[in-house]
Amino acid sequence: MSEAPCQTEPVGLFAGQHVLAELAGVSAELLDDEQFLRHALGEVLTQADATVLEVISKKFDPQGVTVLALLSESHASIHTYPEVGSVFVDVFTCGTRAKPELAVQLLSDALGATSTRTDVVTRGIKEHVA
Repeated sequence: MSEAPCQTEPVGLFAGQHVLAELAGVSAELLDDEQFLRHALGEVLTQADATVLEVISKKFDPQGVTVLALLSESHASIHTYPEVGSVFVDVFTCGTRAKPELAVQLLSDALGATSTRTDVVTRGIKEHVA
């Protein structure tokens, strides 16, 4: 891997934001469209200044999709429930360059969610470790 995590941050910065979200009111068809979800997750992460290294996914039978994105800054995931029009979203980024809350909002918009609930957890140590 050529890019170091948190490359714009000083070495030793052990901090990040973890955004946990639940989106509801999403079309069942979108929540079962593996290719759309892979593309949408990659796009919103890039727009939120995260560095996407790889995106993998799994479509389940009879329905539902899980998509995972490996980021230089950490990771993101979505787990869909088409039968109830909902999706769980998890975006964790270290450092301060990437904007995980923006990524979740952009994904909510892309999916046309009628409701979005988020919890933000600040992780790590706020001061620089030498």
